[in-house]
Amino acid sequence: MAAYQTILYDKGDHRATITLNRPEARNGIVQLMMDEFWAALQDAAADTSLRVLVLRGAGRDFCPGADVKAYAAGAGGKSDPSTFHVATLLHEAPLVTVAAIRGACAGAGFGWAAACDLRVCDDTARFNSAFLGVGISGDMGGPWTLPRIVGAAKARELYFLPGKFDAAEAKAIGLVSRMFDEAGFEAGLAEIVDRLANSAPLALKAMKANFLDAERMGLAEFVAVETARHTTCGASEDSREAFKAFVEKRPPVFHGR
Repeated sequence: MAAYQTILYDKGDHRATITLNRPEARNGIVQLMMDEFWAALQDAAADTSLRVLVLRGAGRDFCPGADVKAYAAGAGGKSDPSTFHVATLLHEAPLVTVAAIRGACAGAGFGWAAACDLRVCDDTARFNSAFLGVGISGDMGGPWTLPRIVGAAKARELYFLPGKFDAAEAKAIGLVSRMFDEAGFEAGLAEIVDRLANSAPLALKAMKANFLDAERMGLAEFVAVETARHTTCGASEDSREAFKAFVEKRPPVFHGR
C-alpha cells in the first residue's frame, strides 16, 4: 500500500478507513491531501472485498475545509480539478461510505460529509457550509447532495445564510443519522461499521446500486432494475444462508456468492 503524508489509509476485514491526517492544521485541506485522498478512495472503490469505507479526521476535528493559512502563504499547492471528484466517488463508490464526524466539519469537509451514504457524529461536532463567508460559491457537490438529505429549502438556507450549527441541530434536520456523546462515539461508530462489514455483500452492493439508479431513473424503469437485482440476490447462496441462519437463530456466514 502506498505511503501517504497527509492521510492514513487502512483496509482489511471487509472495511477501509481513510483518515485525514493534518491535525496540526485541524485537517485543513491542501492539494497534496486532495491528491492522496483521491488515490486512496479510488483504490477502495476498486477493491471488491470491501463493503464499507469510513472517512474521518485525526485529532479533534473532521475537516474545516481548505487550509486558508497555507493557501494565503502560497503553500497550499496548485489545484487539480480532477481530484474534486472525491465527492463524486464518495457518493457513487460501490461500497457504503460513512462520515465519522467530530469537531469542525465545514466548507469542503461539509461537502465530503454530505457526499457519503451515512453521517454519524459526536456531540463536539460543529457544522458550517462556510463558502459564502469567504466569497466563494462552493465545491464538493453540496448543492446536489445536501437537498437530497435535508430538503431543498433547508439546503439553500444552509448555503445562502451560512453559520455554525451544532450536532443536535444536525440530528434534528436529518443531516446525521446517529449522534453519540464524546465518550461513546468510537463504540457507536464501531457497531455501525461492524454491522455493515458483516452484511451480505451481494445484497449490500445491489442496494447501493439501487439508490444510485433511483437518482436518475423514472419509477417504472427503476422498478425493473430493482426487481432484477432482487431476484439475483434471492437466488444466491448468501440469501439461502441468511434464511437458514434466521431459522437456526445464529449469525449468518456470507461468502459473496
